[in-house]
Amino acid sequence: MQVTKGSITREIEALKTLSEQTGVPGMDLNQICIRLSDLGLVPREVAEHRLLIPVLVREDSLFVAMARPDDQQSVGELEFATGKKVFSYVALESTLRRVIKDAYALKDKGGRYFIGPTCPPEVRRKVGAPEPEPLLDSMMPEPGDETDAVRADGPAGVVLDDGMRDSILPGRREPLDEGVLFDEESVEGDEDEEAPPTPPRAALAQKTVLVVDDEADVRQLLGDVLRAHGYRVIEAEQGDEALQKVREQPPDAIILDAMLPGVHGFEIARRLKQSERYGAIPVIMVSAVFRGWRFAADVKENYGVDAYLEKPFDVGELAEVVAAALRGSVAEWRSGRKATDEAERCLAAGIAAYKRGELDEALEHLHAGVRADPLAFDLHFQLGLLYGRKADTFSAIQELETAVGIRATHHAALKNLAVLYQNAGFRNKAIEMWERCLSAAPDEGAKQTAKKHLLSLL
Repeated sequence: MQVTKGSITREIEALKTLSEQTGVPGMDLNQICIRLSDLGLVPREVAEHRLLIPVLVREDSLFVAMARPDDQQSVGELEFATGKKVFSYVALESTLRRVIKDAYALKDKGGRYFIGPTCPPEVRRKVGAPEPEPLLDSMMPEPGDETDAVRADGPAGVVLDDGMRDSILPGRREPLDEGVLFDEESVEGDEDEEAPPTPPRAALAQKTVLVVDDEADVRQLLGDVLRAHGYRVIEAEQGDEALQKVREQPPDAIILDAMLPGVHGFEIARRLKQSERYGAIPVIMVSAVFRGWRFAADVKENYGVDAYLEKPFDVGELAEVVAAALRGSVAEWRSGRKATDEAERCLAAGIAAYKRGELDEALEHLHAGVRADPLAFDLHFQLGLLYGRKADTFSAIQELETAVGIRATHHAALKNLAVLYQNAGFRNKAIEMWERCLSAAPDEGAKQTAKKHLLSLL
């Protein structure tokens, strides 16, 4: 297949139009280099049916080119299946179909990389790819000949509409609000400060069970059954709300629906079970969608849940499962307190390293703190700002998204997240965050700043 300069120019202009219409950056698939092993995250049938393809995979992030970036169902399913934060880009449908066909065909033949016909040499070198493999005819840019694309720290070949592109060109990027980076006052004296630790569980007559389900009738039924067996019941409708309640007062056990709005039940289980502070809390997962003993075994192995029940289930069986989980593993107060102390020690060490100019060391300390207490707002907030200082935009976004999931109205976190989305070219997400920032603004000056940004994007 012959790719000409004229066809590339037309595709770039079409992508700019799509970027403007959808509010997300466009992806020039002619410039990408894909590790074909990454295609294993998305089966070929799904890629062809949903018209999407993974273009870059990081430890916690998945960058996907899509014909319909507003397809939230596909995005949600990808996040659930991979456990990664999905960043979607719009691509031309005709080019996307061709790349899906060719890339998966090359993977089936044992190829290691799919290299677009105008993929720059530095992009190939970055992912360790050799010279282009002989599936596509190649038309590399001549020296000094660059396509009209903006590259950030994400995938190559990102194309924006002119208005958004101008806003992120060198020298015109909106700066992060770094005045609060490692500000001890904001870390230690925030009015949103974490609730005081709960007393030792041995001193409580009742055990507390958190019921997490987006259906009110289900929560009511489970609550009635548990109260009848002498438990204290608290409820949460969404994933973010559940994490907040766990953080405020860790329960003795959690009954967790697998599919929830916002943060999936699987992600909640993963975060809790990987932490020192909350890892001992028994999690009983329930689902009406995922069935079979093999799936239950996979969930227990991969997400650490203590029990798995399929809906509909016998309420008597549920009570027995809760009792057995509490007998076998109840989160002790001392364990939670120890993890909290470790998180605070890591935060202090991160602050000290940052002040010495040791940014990588600061990151190590903060990540160690997150492992100890994954729901500590200050750790995620400072990680987001520190990644922003290092120009690692998507890692910064991921940490600040986690932070606002813990404290939804924290103005500084919302403002920096809005700036990051705007700089990365995600106009619709930037608008959403500036609107939330406006609602959370602490004073008139902050409100005017948010309004100014909103007007520039609308």
